[in-house]
Order: sequence, then structure tokens, then C-alpha cells
Amino acid sequence: MPSILIKTADELARQRHAGELLASVFAMLDEFIQPGVTTMEINDRAEAFIVNELHSRPASKGQYDYPYVLNTSVNEVVCHGIPKVSEHLKSGAIVNVDITLEKDGMIADSSKMYLIGDVSPLARRLVKATYEGMWKGIKAVKPGATLGDIGHAIQSYVESHGYSVVREYCGHGIGKEMHEEPQVLHYGKPGEGPVLQEGMVFTIEPMINQGDSRTKTKKDGWTVVTRDKKLSAQWEHTVAVTADGFEVLTLRGEESVPA
Repeated sequence: MPSILIKTADELARQRHAGELLASVFAMLDEFIQPGVTTMEINDRAEAFIVNELHSRPASKGQYDYPYVLNTSVNEVVCHGIPKVSEHLKSGAIVNVDITLEKDGMIADSSKMYLIGDVSPLARRLVKATYEGMWKGIKAVKPGATLGDIGHAIQSYVESHGYSVVREYCGHGIGKEMHEEPQVLHYGKPGEGPVLQEGMVFTIEPMINQGDSRTKTKKDGWTVVTRDKKLSAQWEHTVAVTADGFEVLTLRGEESVPA
């Protein structure tokens, strides 16, 4: 298995800056994403802001021949939803917007759930539990912990709320490349897997389903949906292992680390 890269202080500083810039993209989109907007309009607005205002590179564009700068995963779409000119966000929908940004050679990756208009209590509950589950995983990060500790923290929390963890997709190391070692599973057993060390950087991005955990990929080769057509939610942050815990490199202005 390829080794897990340890970031230097300079690399970490540049990656932290990329994360701060990425957080500002979401702050801009917060005002823009509302009922009636198309998912392609979200893509185009984000691309213009990243390139023209932040003088950065949307790292997803061109990765694996993907032509857009972000993913928009609506309702039962688990991940990798493709922006579309014809897809207007309707009141009651939930949508995950997943964006990557590269600045000065280092990449940050984050996603956020948006609640569109009048969203049902059941959908809100799923989104909230997914967010809290992500933080359970993040708070397990420290030197000497294992990747299994992270997965177990997420899995045990969301399953206690009646939800299921998608198993086919996971978090990943990130730095000069969008996808590096290790793979960060969102389920697992305490004490299993690679041991965390200061300087590791990876994403934690649980995909949590309202119903069954199974998924399928649509004919476009990208869009992943729940098999039972029930809702799915996802949140994502880029996280660094520090000397005594963790640092969330993509923390947004409205967020704080839960107690």
C-alpha cells in the first residue's frame, strides 16, 4: 500500500490558505442558492468566483475528464451529481454542493448541504444527523488514533439515529493531488487501520442514507443514487492532524467546532 504523505509546515500553510479560499466560495453561494436556480448556474457562478476573484484553480475540472467545477447532488443523489442547465432547484429539496480548490499547488475539498425553501422535518433531521456524524469523526482525529476510530465514531452515531452509512465511497488523503492515501472509511472498528500522525491531511465526508445503504450509478457514469430512492445527505471537510488533535482547514465562517 502506498505510504501516507506527511505535509511540511509550508505545504500545510498553503493548504490552509486554499481551505480558507474554499470557505469563501460557500459564503458567496449561500446568497445565490435558492429555489429556481439551476445546478448549472451554481457551477458557473462558483467557477467565475474561483478563477476571477480568488485567482485559483477549480481542481475538479478535468479530473478524470470531469468537465465541471463541482458536484450538485439533489435529494436521492448520494454523490457525483452532474450540474445541469435543466435542473432547477425546487422548494423542499436538499442538495449537496461539493467543491475543490487548488491554490499555490495545494488542494482543499469541502461540501455543504443546502436546504431549499420549505424542507420537511424528516429531511432536516437527516441533514442534521449527517453533519453531527461528520463532526463525531473529525473529533476522533489525533495522533495515535486510527482511521477505524474515525469510521466507528461516524457509524455508531448515525446508525443510532436510524440511518445507514454508504460504503462504496469514502474520504481520502489530499494535498498536491486531490486523491492521495489513505482511504478514509466512514464505518469501522476502533483501533483498526493506519495510525494517525501529525501532518497527515485527509477529507472526512460521510454519505448517509435515510433508508438502505446500497447505491447504484446512473447511465451517465457519474451520478450515484440510493437504490431505494430515499434521501441521502453528505457533509465534507478537509482535516489536518496536529500535534494534539486536529485542524479543520475548510471551516466556514458560520461554523465552530462542537463542544
